[in-house]
Amino acid sequence: MTAPLITRVDLVPYRLPLTRVWASARGNFRARRGWLVSVGSGDLRGYGDCAPLPEAGTETAEAAAQRLLEQRATLTGMALDQALDRLLSQADHRTPAADFALDCALSDLRSRLAGTSLRRWLAADAPSQVSVNGSLGALTETTHADLERAARAGFRVVKLKVGIDAPDRELERLDALTATLPDGLGLRLDANGAWDPGAATRVLSALRALPGRPIESLEEPLREPDWATLTRLQSIVGFPLALDESIPALGIDFDPAGFPVRRAVLKPAAIGGLRRTLALARRLSAAGIEVVVTSLIESAAGLWPTAQLAAAIGSPIPQGLATADWLAENLGPPPRPVAGYLRLPETIGSGFAPYAT
Repeated sequence: MTAPLITRVDLVPYRLPLTRVWASARGNFRARRGWLVSVGSGDLRGYGDCAPLPEAGTETAEAAAQRLLEQRATLTGMALDQALDRLLSQADHRTPAADFALDCALSDLRSRLAGTSLRRWLAADAPSQVSVNGSLGALTETTHADLERAARAGFRVVKLKVGIDAPDRELERLDALTATLPDGLGLRLDANGAWDPGAATRVLSALRALPGRPIESLEEPLREPDWATLTRLQSIVGFPLALDESIPALGIDFDPAGFPVRRAVLKPAAIGGLRRTLALARRLSAAGIEVVVTSLIESAAGLWPTAQLAAAIGSPIPQGLATADWLAENLGPPPRPVAGYLRLPETIGSGFAPYAT
C-alpha cells in the first residue's frame, strides 16, 4: 500500500477577541492571535493551532511564523509517517507553539486516515470524557455569584489567578469568598510566579489555615523558582503545589526524580507537541507526580487536540480545558463542558471542524 503523502500545508492567520481581559501576574491580553494550520493528504485534512504566547513560555509570533514557513516548504510532498517521525526527532525547543500546531495537524490527519479518534491513536484505552476545572480569571474580579454558577454547572474545582494584587488584600478576598464557598467546590490558585520566597511562605501559611481546607492546589508560587525552596514550601502545606511555566525550561528529557512539588501542569503548546507532552506525562506519572493538562486559551483548533491528549494521558484530576467561553469568536465549534466534563466524540480525528467561509 502506498504511503500517504502530504499534498498541501496551509497557514491562515487569525485574530480572536476575548470576552474579557485575561489577567495574570505575567501580563494581560484581550485577544488571541495565531495561525490555523492545516495539513492535507488527498481529500482529508488535519488541523492545528499556532497561537504563541511568550508570557507562558512559547516563542514570539515572528519566530513561530518563520518556523511554520520553513516546515511548510519541507513537509509538502513528504510521506506522512516520515513527517511525523521527523517532527518528533527534530523538534525545535525554541519554537514550541509552531511545533505543537504542526504535530496536532499531522497527528489529526494520521488518526483520520487510520479511521480512529485522535485520543485512541495516541492511547488505545483512552476514555471518552475528561474532567475539567472551571476557569474564572482573576481572584480580584471573582464574586460569590461566580462561584455559585460554577458549582451549579457541575465543576468541582475552579481556577483563580492570584499574585495580581498585594498578598494581604488577596488573602482577605479569599477569606471572604471561602466563608460561603459552595459545598464540594475547591479552589485551584495560580500565582504565575508572582512572589519571592518570603511572600510565598506567608501566603501558603495563611492558606493552610483557611477553614474547611478549600484550596485544591497552587501553581507557580515563586518568581525565581529553585527546587530547594519549592521543596520547603511543599512541605508546609497539605495540598499540591504545581510547576507550570517552569517546566519547558527543564527540557523534555529532564529526570522527574526529586521533583520538588506534587503536581506538574503541562501546556502542549509550550512543550512542543502532543506526543512530546504525552511522553513527559507518562514519565511524571510513573514517578508519582500528578499531571494536569491545560490550554493556552487557544482556538477550537488547539483545544480539541489538547482535550484528546488529556484523555490519552488519563489523569483523574480536573484538567484546565474549560476555556472556550473566554473567546468571543472562534475558528470552529469548540468542546464545551457538561456537568464538569468534556465529552469527546467517537468520530475520527481530533473533533475539530472549521466554520465554513
